[in-house]
Amino acid sequence: MILTVTLNAAIDKRYVVENFQVGEVNRVKECSYVPGGKGLNVSKPASIYGAEVVATGFVGGHAGNYIEDALKPFGIKSEFYHVDAESRSCINIWDETNHVQTEFLEPGFTLTEKDFEGFEEKFRTLVADAEVVAMSGSVPKGLDGTAYQRLVKIVKDAGKKVILDTSGKLLEMGIQAAPTLIKPNIDEIRMLTGKNCDDINDIIEAAKEIHRNGVEIVAVSLGADGSLAVSDEGIFRAEVPKIDAVNTVGCGDSMIAGFAIGLKEGLSLPETLKKASAISAAAAMREETGFFCMEDMEKILPQIKIMKL
Repeated sequence: MILTVTLNAAIDKRYVVENFQVGEVNRVKECSYVPGGKGLNVSKPASIYGAEVVATGFVGGHAGNYIEDALKPFGIKSEFYHVDAESRSCINIWDETNHVQTEFLEPGFTLTEKDFEGFEEKFRTLVADAEVVAMSGSVPKGLDGTAYQRLVKIVKDAGKKVILDTSGKLLEMGIQAAPTLIKPNIDEIRMLTGKNCDDINDIIEAAKEIHRNGVEIVAVSLGADGSLAVSDEGIFRAEVPKIDAVNTVGCGDSMIAGFAIGLKEGLSLPETLKKASAISAAAAMREETGFFCMEDMEKILPQIKIMKL
């Protein structure tokens, strides 16, 4: 089972309007609502692939109930910790006349130390049945930079594999607990190592430094240039074929789903990197965030080149 952690879950609302005007009444042409948060954008592609997925984190109120209900069609089991306050909404306004996107991201509820301790207790029981844990995204107000560090330690103490995909202080402190895999982008790897990372050799050296400090697999996003991964197995680079991208939002989360599947299946790092790259590329071909079609992935998979550096 793959356990995903979304500490700051939301309802993602997408409004399509024509010629969005600030300070005016804007009529919405189309709207859609989906459960959101980076962890849930890992849950959905992992479930589409066929993995058993359990989603946890915090939800609250009627909005929290909606988030749980909306995961059922994906076959995702909800094991969230409930609080009294309402879960947040994140609004994406797409102006189809001017091709401009505007986002409103609610901060969500504030948690107490007691809330987090209650979640940790529930989390320990869920980890016992998990093979891989993937934790992603931001955290609610009230939690500090140690939040993921504490959760990573729980997973490691249970002898399970854990992926951490976050940024800033949460990532900086989280890697001190030595997660199995992280997937920083160039800016994040600069922040972690202080290196310029202006060319591929610098990036590799920075990833090797993080690996030496205890992170088993360091996978680095290179945008359109693919990705690379460093582990005891070696250094590997993935080149992805050109595709007709429709929506690249959430493709990094789909890649995390691929890594979780690879770790669960016990694949080698080259095989895992290839599968994760194929799922991410397939997700870019579809409008819905956190979604891909297996036939797209299976078509792309043989075209991905994995090179040992």
